[in-house]
Amino acid sequence: MASALALFSAVNSHMIMSSPTPYGKSSLNNSPLAADGSDFPCKQRSGVYDTEGASNTMPIGVNQTLSFIGSATHGGGSCQVSLTTDLNPTASSTWQVIYSILGGCPVDAAGNLPEDPNGNGATKFQFSIPEGISPGKYTLAWTWFNKIGNREMYMNCAPVTVTAAAGKRDAIDAAPLSKRADFPPMFVANACGHCSTPDDESSVLMFPNPGQYVQYAGSSPFFSPTCACNAEAMINGTSTGAAAPASGSSAAPATVSTLAASSAATPIAASIPVAASTTGAGALASAIASAFPTTFSVVASAPVASSAPTVPSAPAAVPSSTATTLSAGALTGPCTSEGQFNCIAGTSFQQCASGAWSVVQPMAPGTFCTTGQSASLAISKRSVRFSKEHIARYYARSGF
Repeated sequence: MASALALFSAVNSHMIMSSPTPYGKSSLNNSPLAADGSDFPCKQRSGVYDTEGASNTMPIGVNQTLSFIGSATHGGGSCQVSLTTDLNPTASSTWQVIYSILGGCPVDAAGNLPEDPNGNGATKFQFSIPEGISPGKYTLAWTWFNKIGNREMYMNCAPVTVTAAAGKRDAIDAAPLSKRADFPPMFVANACGHCSTPDDESSVLMFPNPGQYVQYAGSSPFFSPTCACNAEAMINGTSTGAAAPASGSSAAPATVSTLAASSAATPIAASIPVAASTTGAGALASAIASAFPTTFSVVASAPVASSAPTVPSAPAAVPSSTATTLSAGALTGPCTSEGQFNCIAGTSFQQCASGAWSVVQPMAPGTFCTTGQSASLAISKRSVRFSKEHIARYYARSGF
């Protein structure tokens, strides 16, 4: 009887998006999507797209809050924020990702928060509408893949009105959302009857293509999915990557920067220091780098205040008896430093998890890591360098 009550309490305290204000708030329950996909998208029900006075106006490049109500956070997980131009989305609507949170969403915690169906103790995230999104009306979706418990997908939707950034009459070179290669398809699984994420409660989901705007918010290792309900979401993102930092770089530790749209906005993730490394890169590293064409300049973001402890100035050596080092710096076999990261050529990484080195994971498009081994993984964003001709066209259009 006690276990049944505990299960009821957890179910009754599942998470609901509170900001942005969702569609059909009065009829929205906190359960995951049906495993057979019958209520995809947006938890189909009577009144699913009633606005009930909800008004979420979002100027391009201005920070917005993503927050939740509830306490059954299931050890966190990974989330995405996506948009569609359909104001009454259906199963055939096209959703594209504008922000991904890898780990630690809705909170970086071992299990659930203290029982409270109206609790607001989950993390409040910040995101913004990126440049390149045309002003207009959209439907926004928050999706969540939990770490602990049944393999589920949660999805809440909200009406959104995107407006031009202050002082700008229109978005720079905006194209229809469906034609933007830098906004990948929303990942869908556990909600179509034929594709589930791996039953691994020690790791969190790494989206195959999280997009250019990414926040690493958790402390758990990652796993890669083997399928998706929408096959196009399984294509790894390489179109907006950049070349790896030079081998042997001794640059100062970089920091996470999860700014989504405006270069003047404040980074919203804490910095995670990492020691510099002189690990060499071989033929495989060159192959990895070639998969990320040089379309962006690599710029380390400015350090952000952090309470994270400083790691030693040099990474701890890995005993040769515990792992095999591949020519490009990737490791295979057993490991002893649980949780330690290994960044390979700046474009991919792996982690010591459950006593063995994980498979190599690509860095999210638009980011790179500092080559070498460390207790923490430092991620820096890549920034776009516009040509003089592009800037001249923009100012001519803006009337400045």
